[in-house]
Amino acid sequence: MGENENKASAAMSYRPSYHFSVPDNWKNDPQRPVYLDGEYLYYYLYNEDYILGGSGTSWRLATTTDHVNFTDHGVAISKHESANGDCWSGSIVIDEKNTAGYGEGALIALVTQAPGGVQAQYLWYSTDKGRSFKPGGTKPVLANPGVEAFRDPKVIWHEPSSKWVMLNAEGDRIGLYTSVNLKRWKRTSEFVRTTLGTLECPDLFQFQASDGTKQWVLGTSANGKPHDLPATYAYWVGDFDGKAFTTKEEDPQWLDWGFDFYGAVTYPDHRADGSENPKLRRVIGWNNFWDYPHNAPSMATDGYNGDDMIVREVRMIAGAESYYLASVPVKQLDKLAGPAKSLGSPAVSGGHVLDFSSSAYELECELSWDPANPPENVGFELCRAKTGTRHVATGIYLAGGFAYVNRKPSFHPGDKSETKSPLEVPSGRLKVRILVDRSSVEVFLGDGRIVHSHRVFPLDTDSGIKLFVSGGTATYKNLAVRKLAFV
Repeated sequence: MGENENKASAAMSYRPSYHFSVPDNWKNDPQRPVYLDGEYLYYYLYNEDYILGGSGTSWRLATTTDHVNFTDHGVAISKHESANGDCWSGSIVIDEKNTAGYGEGALIALVTQAPGGVQAQYLWYSTDKGRSFKPGGTKPVLANPGVEAFRDPKVIWHEPSSKWVMLNAEGDRIGLYTSVNLKRWKRTSEFVRTTLGTLECPDLFQFQASDGTKQWVLGTSANGKPHDLPATYAYWVGDFDGKAFTTKEEDPQWLDWGFDFYGAVTYPDHRADGSENPKLRRVIGWNNFWDYPHNAPSMATDGYNGDDMIVREVRMIAGAESYYLASVPVKQLDKLAGPAKSLGSPAVSGGHVLDFSSSAYELECELSWDPANPPENVGFELCRAKTGTRHVATGIYLAGGFAYVNRKPSFHPGDKSETKSPLEVPSGRLKVRILVDRSSVEVFLGDGRIVHSHRVFPLDTDSGIKLFVSGGTATYKNLAVRKLAFV
């Protein structure tokens, strides 16, 4: 390796400029943030022994008031403190009525642990506002009935029945349980889907849609890859009576069509007085997938492995045929933005390289074309090397009726390279918003019903953008870019 190459390698970094990343070692699943005293407590699975070759995860805490800037508080639930082993995914609730007996306002964590390889749910509690937790005994509050997969408890308070409700991931089904004290649970029903692999990290919430109605949503991280579907956050819209979730939808909808939005969790928005806003939730997902969890050059360049995709605002839309969730980057991302650079409204036939270069930015425009004579393919080459041989391609293949992100021409972690989502645009107009960071590309289309999130590893010099249109002409109306970085 020559001297110049050595310098380039030493300067290379995959640490995100504006996405959340673990300070060191390893992170994976996000845990649902909880709101307390004006801030959100965000816990995530953390292996502090990763670089040394150690296994197992603790829960590490970061706090935020704007969902963009996070303050680290270190380990809150340690894998070294319990004879039951390390701590997997679960959820935290604020026990305002002291139902569990640890005091009014105690934080209760229901956490999967697997002593002897047997997964079960254990209770931990905090009386210092979530900065540290202690085990609530050594026995599980929900014991394993003799199945392999039995994990990821998600707990909510169901006001009409005055009971706690737990969703538990159990292979090809989600078990539903109720409790009055968070310690003794009764199984009330199950939600079964046999074509989506092992279901993980379940979710359940009620949401006010754009037409004013209230709908229930059950979500889970699912694997649709064998059916050419995503392996991200799948969800169904239906009804919940305190015991069972029912829906008319057999197949799920997907919050993300990319390869890397796994273990995602949603959480409610809170007004200034602390009350929940029924029209808005947020979601955060892991920028990785279990097909390639350790294929991260950031270990060599920065000494860590673990990023999240951007926090998004989620709303429910009453569509013509069904209710659906639409998500967009949180508004507070504006705090990290530099001045916008307007690039006009170029009409493109063929290719057009933009006069812009960055490894961390946001791009926005409205694509438009003649719907009576549409082009075949309209898109962008992102993370582009000067010669164009390396890039990430995204766009709308109008001739086939789908949107796509193709990371094959760039460095990426897995053996699969392109994701596709059905998309028809009869109007000939489509809003596009793209977030690019040092190890991620996120593409938001239309109102945010269609999103593709990808983990990529471009070189530091792969920072250009090219517009391309084949088989016709399209206009990139009001094209603008702005750099993004933590202050």
